Amino acid sequence: MDASSQTFAGLDLLASAVLLIDDGQLLRYLNPAAENLLAVSSRLVAGKALSSVCACSAILRSALDNGLANNWGYTGQNIELTRSDGQVLHLNCTVTPLRPEIAAGVRLLLEFQPIEHHLAATREERLIEQQQANRELIRNLAHEIKNPLGGIRGAAQLLEHELANPSLKEYTQVIIKEADRLQDLMQRLLTPHRAMLPATVNIHEILERVRSLLTAEFPGSLVMRRDYDTSLPELVGDREQLIQAVLNIARNAAQAMGGTGEITMRTRSLRQVTLAKKRYRLAMEIKVIDNGPGIPEEIRERMFYPLVSGRDGGNGLGLTIAQNFVQHHHGTIDCTSRPGMTVFILRLPVEQA
Repeated sequence: MDASSQTFAGLDLLASAVLLIDDGQLLRYLNPAAENLLAVSSRLVAGKALSSVCACSAILRSALDNGLANNWGYTGQNIELTRSDGQVLHLNCTVTPLRPEIAAGVRLLLEFQPIEHHLAATREERLIEQQQANRELIRNLAHEIKNPLGGIRGAAQLLEHELANPSLKEYTQVIIKEADRLQDLMQRLLTPHRAMLPATVNIHEILERVRSLLTAEFPGSLVMRRDYDTSLPELVGDREQLIQAVLNIARNAAQAMGGTGEITMRTRSLRQVTLAKKRYRLAMEIKVIDNGPGIPEEIRERMFYPLVSGRDGGNGLGLTIAQNFVQHHHGTIDCTSRPGMTVFILRLPVEQA
């Protein structure tokens, strides 16, 4: 691994996955992005055959053979590569022959860029712009609605005191209770805009708090599983906001399953990742996985918008608030869903306290 520690130290900072192989197609180096992409450790696979960590398509195998035999470069779009765990990746690929004097024993530089990363980044940017506009509109509407609601409630209370027939007070109570319900809804729309209270927090303490709350809310019927990377460092964040963000996601999952099902909370570390257009050397990934019915296809693109809900009786604020809180921490939130498995993925940068 001398090549990585000396000549190719700068490759550690690249967002794209970079691998260096020798004449026998043995791995000499993987940068952190390649480790994330292939789900392997550079330390464990150094010196092993490329084929031991991934299965290349016929086109890529031919490009590697030509690169070694004839010093030919290659650039391909939408190349298929299968990881050792069976996951199929679709990548843009560049194969670059290297001169012997650049690094002893290294013959080819392989650079992979996942197609979905580019598409996801474009989609994320578009959604963030739309959601910011929607949130500002909702916030302004909430401010405008709060004052008339207060007047309606006060008038109903005064009317109740003037009514001679006690049976008519039933109707004023309906007005008062509905006004209170709308006031609470407006307050929840405005709550995500409060200032953060940052402190050093442990993400697993936050997840355990969420786990205990849901276990108490759905006793006996809901299975909460842990899959934690205990080596994760602490991060600087607002403890209550992070609890609320994860709780909203996990509670939505539990309610979608009717309180009966399985939720897994998984944590992993990420190196050299880009979150909200900023590059971080270290980040953490939190996955909330459930085996419920999945998110209805017609609302998947809008599920983070305010007042959009796939559940009868839902107010459509849980995911909006979760996304707000994650964005306050310079992180991202994404979701994949199909019947039997829904995965919410939170990625947060790790800042030193």
